Amino acid sequence: MGTPVAVLLWLLLLLGPADPQETETRPYSLSFLYTGLSKPREGFPSFQAMAYLNDQPFFHYNSDSRKAEPLGPWSQVEGMENWEKESQLQKAREDIFMVTLNDIMDYYKDREGSHTFQGMFGCEVRNNKSSGAFWRYAYDGRDFIEFNKEIPAWVPLDPAAQNTKQKWEAEKVYVQRAKAYLEEECPEMLQTYLEYSKTHLDQQDPPSVSLTSHTSPGKARSLKCLAYDFYPREIDMYWTRASEVKMSETEKDVLPSGNGSYQLSVVVEVPPEDRETYTCHVEHSRISQSHRVLWDGAQEARGEGGLGAKAQ
Repeated sequence: MGTPVAVLLWLLLLLGPADPQETETRPYSLSFLYTGLSKPREGFPSFQAMAYLNDQPFFHYNSDSRKAEPLGPWSQVEGMENWEKESQLQKAREDIFMVTLNDIMDYYKDREGSHTFQGMFGCEVRNNKSSGAFWRYAYDGRDFIEFNKEIPAWVPLDPAAQNTKQKWEAEKVYVQRAKAYLEEECPEMLQTYLEYSKTHLDQQDPPSVSLTSHTSPGKARSLKCLAYDFYPREIDMYWTRASEVKMSETEKDVLPSGNGSYQLSVVVEVPPEDRETYTCHVEHSRISQSHRVLWDGAQEARGEGGLGAKAQ
């Protein structure tokens, strides 16, 4: 969790959508990811915030623009949010956030190095009722402090967090406000957003699949199977050789495509003399049966299972 990218992956894992076969009872979530840097660099301001509806980026804010701006399909929605008011709220949160980062660096007497402070908080509703909430922070990739709404209290997870706890709990009303935000305000906001967003969040898009091949003289052929433009994000892909499962040569990381959908590729190496059939298997909730793309050694690909396959 030491970089914005790492925390984003953590968030996506945490917020993976529920089984689409249970649409009536699936949860919806509203989450915020904050990142503060002691030494900002190009492309990464000193503070930035991202809001998510389920796993979809909803709006962003940073210390350069000082504006909360909607993203993706929400930039086309009128009346969903008062963006000027939201910008003021995020600016207030930025001030508190960066003061805390400076307090931590003072505690450790380290203002020379580059340090990262990150926070995540949000809530979930299911069947129009609050069904979960969280609020936690990390410093330089280590757990720092989290809010336990059952006590209620801030629970320190780092030596420096004792000071933060004392500061944030100096007045009991602040603890009650944090509890009320997680249990009441956040779910109410989420319910309001869902009036505009539920159709988009319930989208179900099957993957398109392509197979590409690359080889160099005397070397193994590299077969890449790519699934793209699918939602929700859960998918299973793997290669088989003559019905035997082969390990992928690359990590299987599902990545956002930038348009609200996802993509995933798996690669396998085929020795020059190998003429066995290699098959890429794709399983997704929007496909009634496993989709297969076959590579038969004659450098031809064909698809089975109801989806078109494109070979290059």
